[in-house]
Amino acid sequence: MEDAPYEGAQVSERGETQDGGQRPLPDLQSLQLLVTVAETGSLGRAAARMLISQPSASARMRTLERHLGLQLLDRSTAGSRLTAAGAVVTDWARAVLEQAAALVEGAAALRSRQDSRLHVAASLTIAEELMPGWLVTLRDTAPDAHVGLTVTNSWGVVEALRRGGCDLGFVEGPRVPDDLHRSAVGRDRLAVVVVPGHPWTHRRSALTGRELADTPLLLREAGSGTRETLERALRPYDGIAVPVLELGSTAPLRSAAARGLAPAVLSALAVREDVASGRLVEVEVDPSVRLHRILHAVWPKGRELPEPALHLLRVAKHR
Repeated sequence: MEDAPYEGAQVSERGETQDGGQRPLPDLQSLQLLVTVAETGSLGRAAARMLISQPSASARMRTLERHLGLQLLDRSTAGSRLTAAGAVVTDWARAVLEQAAALVEGAAALRSRQDSRLHVAASLTIAEELMPGWLVTLRDTAPDAHVGLTVTNSWGVVEALRRGGCDLGFVEGPRVPDDLHRSAVGRDRLAVVVVPGHPWTHRRSALTGRELADTPLLLREAGSGTRETLERALRPYDGIAVPVLELGSTAPLRSAAARGLAPAVLSALAVREDVASGRLVEVEVDPSVRLHRILHAVWPKGRELPEPALHLLRVAKHR
């Protein structure tokens, strides 16, 4: 039998529960259970697949709903179906689980390469869309080079360089601090994307800067190169509106946009597959809105780049 209907806890906009406590983070097993329920259509079948009892699965799901302050499942004797909120959270959960798996794999790689000679920090779009190809080429051209990669936003890359946490950084932001060397390694642009059928997909004219500035959007977090580029582009229009959602990762924003939550402004590199598949539609923006940006390799002035960093820099500049 499926568990009883959910009774939602009251949570403030700051993520606090009614008694003033901070909302706990969900554990990975609960997120995996939610994804498995979505795949099997039943809490009981999900429990069986994960080799746990149904009472344990029910309790775990109820705890997840209470922590998030959302009803994720519609329960009935016929099974469990995702609510609208549950569908969006499930997409996010998949992204979290993928990142957790990447974390475990990455930690294992770092343990096996404690003597890594090159430490790199890269902002998210570069790390996800460009760095894998660069590293494959680097392995061909400099097989002895071992790379440890930290993925953060552009501000985090700058801070890692300043405190000596990496040898070479890659950033997407429009500004590079004066205490860093820079070298252009590519170009990117921001794309405004919406779900198919959104009113903007029927426009006969390009979206104006004023319209974009006045629209609540799905955005990357402050400190990211993507956010900084958009803020600079919309400064002539009094800046951006209060975002519908702002996150430190691209994947959940793409999912939320594909669910029709709101338009998103993200790297064209990051959404190219979604646009090609028709999952998202790119909206034309007036060319006067400066959404293009240069991608840079950066490193501290007065510090020589080690040989593996020079190899990687050459690869990045010529791919």
